[in-house]
Amino acid sequence: MTAGNHSAVSDFVLLGFCQSWNAQVLLFVVFLLLYLITVSGNVVIVILVITEPRLHSPMYFFLANLSFVDMWLSTNTTPKMITDFLRKHKTISFAGCMSQIFFSHFIGALEMVILVIMAYDRYVAICKPLRYSVIMSFQRCIVLVGTAWIIGFVHAISQTALIVQLPFCGPREVGSFFCDRPLVMRLVCMDYSTLNILLNLDCGVVAVTCFILLLISYSHILVTVSRSSKAGASKALSTCSAHITVVVLFFGPCIFIYVWPLNITWMDKFLAVFYSAFTPVLNPAIYTLRNKDMKTALKTLSSYCVDFKRNT
Repeated sequence: MTAGNHSAVSDFVLLGFCQSWNAQVLLFVVFLLLYLITVSGNVVIVILVITEPRLHSPMYFFLANLSFVDMWLSTNTTPKMITDFLRKHKTISFAGCMSQIFFSHFIGALEMVILVIMAYDRYVAICKPLRYSVIMSFQRCIVLVGTAWIIGFVHAISQTALIVQLPFCGPREVGSFFCDRPLVMRLVCMDYSTLNILLNLDCGVVAVTCFILLLISYSHILVTVSRSSKAGASKALSTCSAHITVVVLFFGPCIFIYVWPLNITWMDKFLAVFYSAFTPVLNPAIYTLRNKDMKTALKTLSSYCVDFKRNT
């Protein structure tokens, strides 16, 4: 069955954050700046990893992939949200709504798996340093990232293929700034409780499995680090603390939105905007400010840009 046979709704109304025009203009400026910083920050990380020979290692290869994914995580919802701040009627087509749901789950699951891969990379580097170059070969890195993309795609399809066939006959108001799956499900003209449980379980399998694997990896790392020299332990903890910070900031909102929903409107909006708009800009800041190699590469790139500007 196709969505057209079921749904009498051709578009949805996004309620956004507030109705005050002055507040929406202020939010337009804030989120526009935030989005520009997000995109530019993550693009810089990708460029640094590609152009700086010292960053040609598995850890930075995975970091570049994470930055690329973060850029699209923000792009999935933020541009639409920004333009809606200047519109009186905030609508999104049925196809656009389903696309937002698909890419939210695709990119979200993809990022979770990449974070697990990064934790595994640190586990091998710290716990099995003599075999690191063999275990984390370039071919294996490609396979791991490819697997992450496949898992993200399969998870997104499993979510969207079921939702797109549901009957939407009104109301059509989504209580957020984008089409979030739990909120869109409330507009279905049928009892969706069983399906909602199945979809939450699907999200739970991905999120909880990734979270457990992360805990296992970092537990092994912390145990190994505690037995190492003070200098080695300090460097390892510095790297891992940045990873753990990103994990907490990313997994926290995801769990309370899709796995264990709070069903509190203002909290759902806060977690959604934090997950989709703030987390992608925090990741490049955390990794560049706490990583010596990244800071050195950034200074080199800055010096090159200044010299190029002077010579032109």
